[in-house]
Amino acid sequence: MRSGDKELAKKRFAGLLASLLLATVYIAAAQEEHQVPLVGFLTASPPSVNSERVQAFLQGLHDLGYVDGQNLKIAYRSAEGRAERLPQLAAELVRLKADVIVTAGPTPTGVLKHVTQTIPVVMTHDPDPVGNGFVASLARPGGNITGLSSVEKEISGKQLELLKEAIPRLTRVAVLGTSNVPGSAQELEEIELAAKGAGAKIQFLSVLDAKDIETAFRATKGQADALLVGTSRVLISHRKLIVALAAKYRLPAIYIEQEFVDAGGLMSYAPSIVDLYRRAAAYVDKILKGAKPADLPVEQPTKFEFVVNLKAAKQIGLTIPPNVLARADRVIR
Repeated sequence: MRSGDKELAKKRFAGLLASLLLATVYIAAAQEEHQVPLVGFLTASPPSVNSERVQAFLQGLHDLGYVDGQNLKIAYRSAEGRAERLPQLAAELVRLKADVIVTAGPTPTGVLKHVTQTIPVVMTHDPDPVGNGFVASLARPGGNITGLSSVEKEISGKQLELLKEAIPRLTRVAVLGTSNVPGSAQELEEIELAAKGAGAKIQFLSVLDAKDIETAFRATKGQADALLVGTSRVLISHRKLIVALAAKYRLPAIYIEQEFVDAGGLMSYAPSIVDLYRRAAAYVDKILKGAKPADLPVEQPTKFEFVVNLKAAKQIGLTIPPNVLARADRVIR
């Protein structure tokens, strides 16, 4: 073989060897990527709304030995406040073959229920998982959905009790809710029952969109002594506006999300949603280790918090009785 041919053969061999080595690296990388679990996270709200909650979820994973980008990957999908985008985002997570999908509230859970019956779904919080048709029972969910219940409809009695103690003359309560979200009807029924026990009448005002908020507040003028604000994507996304209008109309208000009080609202009594997000990580861990959602009971809140904002009380000329303050877990002065 001539020297030129030998040199050409050496180059071809070197090129082939390099190609084989590169292919080996690609295969190893693909295998490693496949071995790292993929966790989807689906929310209707903008990231700014969920930041503290997502951090709690990530902390829960970290406490269990998971680090995003190392031994686990998280595919975060947000509809940015546009719920109509959720079906597309849910389908995307299914196409990515997520090992488990975590949902931030009942709306994304409901969307996923119609998109997949096989990929495990973990609810971070839901007011009525059985009534919403997500699980057969709390003890035995029976399908591909499990997680945590926020039992929000069951704490309305406590909220009204706190309102009554803070405002002894209370006889009329306006309830701000969103009638088309899962669990809304059940929540309103519980509020009405609790109101009867407190000797108060209920005025329900549905907020389907941001433009409905000011209209709802105008309807309370002369009709309500206080305000009870429920939970929904629309309400929490516009919490600053709601808090500002409550102050403008001088309406003492109690909220089911602490974020409202942090934004300047008067009072909140609710399960710690942040704590529920942290606990959702344990479900992800169990599922990744082989547990089936059908066999993992839905857990209820263990941590409730009552927060009072004295700055907000002063703004509307309300004096919070000492016995109410004594029950608060946190007082903003």
